[in-house]
Amino acid sequence: MDLADARALLDPLVERYERPAFIDDDPISVVHAFDDPADQEVVGLYAAILAWGRRSVILSKLAELVERMDHRPAHFVRTFDLSRADRLDGFKHRTFSSADAVALTRSVRAALERHGSLGALFASGLGPDGDVGPAIQHVSDTLLQIVPEAGMRTKHLARPSTGSACKRLAMYARWMTRPGPVDLGVWSDRVRPDQLVIPLDVHTGTQARRLGLLDRRYDDWRSVQELTDVCRALCPADPARYDFALFGLGAYGGEEIPGRS
Repeated sequence: MDLADARALLDPLVERYERPAFIDDDPISVVHAFDDPADQEVVGLYAAILAWGRRSVILSKLAELVERMDHRPAHFVRTFDLSRADRLDGFKHRTFSSADAVALTRSVRAALERHGSLGALFASGLGPDGDVGPAIQHVSDTLLQIVPEAGMRTKHLARPSTGSACKRLAMYARWMTRPGPVDLGVWSDRVRPDQLVIPLDVHTGTQARRLGLLDRRYDDWRSVQELTDVCRALCPADPARYDFALFGLGAYGGEEIPGRS
């Protein structure tokens, strides 16, 4: 498929899915429940890290986590210490345990104390040119190392250096950077949309290969860059917008979101 044909197919799909109706059953709905950008970026990180499996289960577990955080995620993290670890006792989502929740919270608190915000942490890893890969690497490395005794497990923080597609952290960067109505634009003064990459998973990869937009067989970081390069050719200022089109093709076959106008 040449670029003109790809744009003719994908641009209408972006318009179809990048609208408020998309939010309701997506993990980003938990982020939209907060008005304070400090809450949004903190709960957004947890939402992205936990965003695997059935969406109904993800939303249920995120609602539970927010309740455990007293519906004040930024305050909860900034004031967290081991004397409050019981607030996270028993929390579990797939392989993410209550010990992982405590480790992540300790690490995020330390990162906030050092950098002031997660946006500042992310931006401090950006290079002058290129995509957000170095920033994703920097965020993961920081959270894994900043509190060594916390025991943060590498399996929950993907890194491009391992070849991972880093789908969840790429999605988090999209949420925080792009303007609405779905994404939040919290980091718009720190990160540019043209630096974002496509959050690549098996569904997005399948659709991209079906359309001839991605040749590489594996859903790894090299495939992320290959697909993002194609999407950047379609829209240099905002390649990640095509995440909505590819997701919509995979989840809904290009049809309207069921049950919504």
